[in-house]
Amino acid sequence: MVPVGIVGFSGYSGAELVFILERHPQVEPVLLEHREAEERARPLNYRGPRRLTFSADSGLPLVFLATPPEVSLELVPGLLDSGSIVVDLSGAFRLGTAENYRRWYQETHPLPDLLAEAVYGLPEFFRADVAGKRLISNPGCYPTAANLALRPLLEAGVVDRTAGIVCDAKSGVSGAGRKPSLKTSFVEVTENFSAYSVLEHRHVPEILRTSGLEESELSFTAQLLPIERGILETIYFRTNSNVDLTQIYVDRYQNEPFVRIYPTGKFPDLRAVARTNFCDIGVQYDAKTERAVVVAAIDNLVKGAAGMAVQNMNLALGFPETAGLL
Repeated sequence: MVPVGIVGFSGYSGAELVFILERHPQVEPVLLEHREAEERARPLNYRGPRRLTFSADSGLPLVFLATPPEVSLELVPGLLDSGSIVVDLSGAFRLGTAENYRRWYQETHPLPDLLAEAVYGLPEFFRADVAGKRLISNPGCYPTAANLALRPLLEAGVVDRTAGIVCDAKSGVSGAGRKPSLKTSFVEVTENFSAYSVLEHRHVPEILRTSGLEESELSFTAQLLPIERGILETIYFRTNSNVDLTQIYVDRYQNEPFVRIYPTGKFPDLRAVARTNFCDIGVQYDAKTERAVVVAAIDNLVKGAAGMAVQNMNLALGFPETAGLL
């Protein structure tokens, strides 16, 4: 069993990583205690993964960082110097260029060379780039669903980009992380529904970077559902193509184990993907009005975070990509 470390194991994505890796046939999860964090109570006879105080030179072949961007920026250089592969679940290394980072995070990236080196770990498109790399930036949850839904259609040239694309995205509260805030407290969320970060969401540049769209061609709005987990994105666009849109998806994803395509006119819901690493996609097209709608659903903590991170780990360490996930 190959030992792999998890920093940030007490957060929602980190806890999901522990859950998946404890069932992985080829790795042993090791909990790396970096900073004191409040954890759930455990029974006296609890027997979980072993724990170590975090050290950059722990000798672990791979370390997951389920941490805020500022913590990832602090820890990554030392881990890389010690020879560990890093799979970073934060947004610290996702945007590719210092200019992108400054535009969307309103900060100067302190490690521009590593930002340029990091590979964007969306295996369905960049599988060949992940193997052999030492710094893998795990995609955000919203961009994962959006890009899996949009890129095949854009590659096929069937989207009328001049008409614009609207992505209406809804997520469960766990996507905001475990840190307490008024906006995600129970009384604020329950029996409520709200939009946030309108026209300035930090996941937008990931969608643009992977899809090839310009910012002016995409309207993205994130909304908070009063549920624990799950993302459902309804994407509207226009097309004058007579091509079977469902067949485009079938052809593109026929060999992808974690993308499931629905028959034309049938759509996924959140229960279909809950606690799985699947992205489910359905599409409908009205030739008379040239309108089309795509619905994509994922579990934000699995395919949108921990499950995708394990996919990337499997690729980086030479394991079967589906190990621990199916």
